[in-house]
Amino acid sequence: FCGDCNRARLSTEGKLYLCLFASQGHDLRSLLRTGASDEAIASAIAPIWQHRTDRYSELRSSLPADAGHSAQRVEMSYIGG
Repeated sequence: FCGDCNRARLSTEGKLYLCLFASQGHDLRSLLRTGASDEAIASAIAPIWQHRTDRYSELRSSLPADAGHSAQRVEMSYIGG
């Protein structure tokens, strides 16, 4: 599932989240605020997306039942999930 996922989210603070359950995002605010071209933004996002390591759905089945609840994450409503 995670390997085929294409559900990145951009927060209102300009952070790109690669997973709905991510705890950290990648800062794109400066690019967006300085009026970077679509090509420049795409060039910044491409390597981030290609090297993503988020595997929440793949890993959660191997965790103890209470381990998934203790992991810090950004609320889905914050990132449009």
